Amino acid sequence: MLSDSQLTLKPSLAVDHLLDAHSKYEYEEYIQKAVEYIKSFLDNDSFYSGASTESLRAYNDRIAIQSETNISLDQALREIKDVFLDHAISFHHPHYVAHLNCPVLLPALVGDLIASSVNTAIETWDQSTSGTLIEQEIIRWICDVMNLPPESDGVFTSGGTQSNFEALLIARDHYAFTHYGINLKENGWSDEVSKFRIFCSDKAHFSVKKNAALLGMGYGAVIPVETDDKMKMKVDTLVQAIEKEKQQGNIPIAIVATAGTTDFGSFDPLEIISKIAKEYNIWFHIDGAYGGCYALTDTHKHLLKGTAYADSITIDFHKTLFQPVCSSAFLIRDAAYFKYVSYYADYLNPLENRNEQQPNLIEKSIQTTRRFDALKLWFTLKVVGVKTLGSFLEKVHYLALEAYYTIKDDIYFEVAHKPELSTLVFRFKTPGVINDNLLDQVNLHIKNTLFNSGKASVASTKINDKTYLKFTLLNPRTTMDDLLQVITMIKKQGVLYTTNN
Repeated sequence: MLSDSQLTLKPSLAVDHLLDAHSKYEYEEYIQKAVEYIKSFLDNDSFYSGASTESLRAYNDRIAIQSETNISLDQALREIKDVFLDHAISFHHPHYVAHLNCPVLLPALVGDLIASSVNTAIETWDQSTSGTLIEQEIIRWICDVMNLPPESDGVFTSGGTQSNFEALLIARDHYAFTHYGINLKENGWSDEVSKFRIFCSDKAHFSVKKNAALLGMGYGAVIPVETDDKMKMKVDTLVQAIEKEKQQGNIPIAIVATAGTTDFGSFDPLEIISKIAKEYNIWFHIDGAYGGCYALTDTHKHLLKGTAYADSITIDFHKTLFQPVCSSAFLIRDAAYFKYVSYYADYLNPLENRNEQQPNLIEKSIQTTRRFDALKLWFTLKVVGVKTLGSFLEKVHYLALEAYYTIKDDIYFEVAHKPELSTLVFRFKTPGVINDNLLDQVNLHIKNTLFNSGKASVASTKINDKTYLKFTLLNPRTTMDDLLQVITMIKKQGVLYTTNN
């Protein structure tokens, strides 16, 4: 053990690169230089460079961190251009129509820059102060959009999976406490919980099953319910499934309805399902990660009337409100239900210091440290406005319909559905070819060939074990001419493949 007299201080080292009052002009220079490189990324002609996996892995030495050396910002920017920006996927490109990745709005980027630079941690009042009020205002706004009652509340999350996780956790713990007097948060697992069952459509997001497993309930706790030809949950089949589980001695605790399925954009009949949930006295959660923000539109708000009866709702702003990831929210009908996830730590948010005027948002969140993600949405709503955002969503919906009508009678395509949101599922089908294995191969070939060329990115999915392609349209600047170019590429690759095979 060294004594105080034996302790010696190391020589002071220069403290560079920290953001503070001393470095504000250097900060400005850094940002300006980075912007120039981002502008070059925006000018890329293709959505992707087309670089092979092997060529990208050849950058491993340049990506590697060398503990003994450091380089200048200019060198680092040149490196990141070569190894990342030149090959990054451009979600804003009109030929990127694969996944639920939207282009982002400029005001959102301003909010993101401010949030990152100030580095507000939003979990407690003494770390965020007015930042807490801004998040609460955004939550109040979206609760009102969803027609939830005044006692409703919510919290920003990392995405739909986390929001759905919190919904299932609260649904499980609330049912256990209300019906059996079991406090799972305090005492842990109970035999009754192994019989709990959750119902969702067979087109629901995979996170329902994943989260049931993470909660210790297992995949088997989730009962998939058959959908109709419009990919919506069949309510009569839902009732039958609930009754069947009860007859088997299991315990229905929740229904998860989907407002905008990932593949088809389909809306389950929310109002009817809410009545079924009320009849059985079980939790009603709506996964509106994709379609929830369509409540801002004239075209779809009628499909979301059932949100008024939800116990909880998932919303993803980074899917359909043009926000940089992450920007999502979990909403709940009654703020009192957050007691199932709250914890009071002496060093952070002691219970005796709880103050409604200075709330600690950690009491509502699964996360502890959180970014100030609400700020970018605040900027967006202030600068762009709600009506304009709604018009963007309507535009991509009408684009999906136009694409549907363009190819539905084309002999080279088989269309799976009429779009309800902004996705279109279809497959290339060579006239006269009925071999599904061959059609699966050609559609995967089309997808992979277009991606590897950097010319277009489309997604794939399966219906009844058959491979289909998918347009996911989230860019209001994409035109039908852009889609016609992609459709032409699909036809060309499909014909070439079937001709040569």
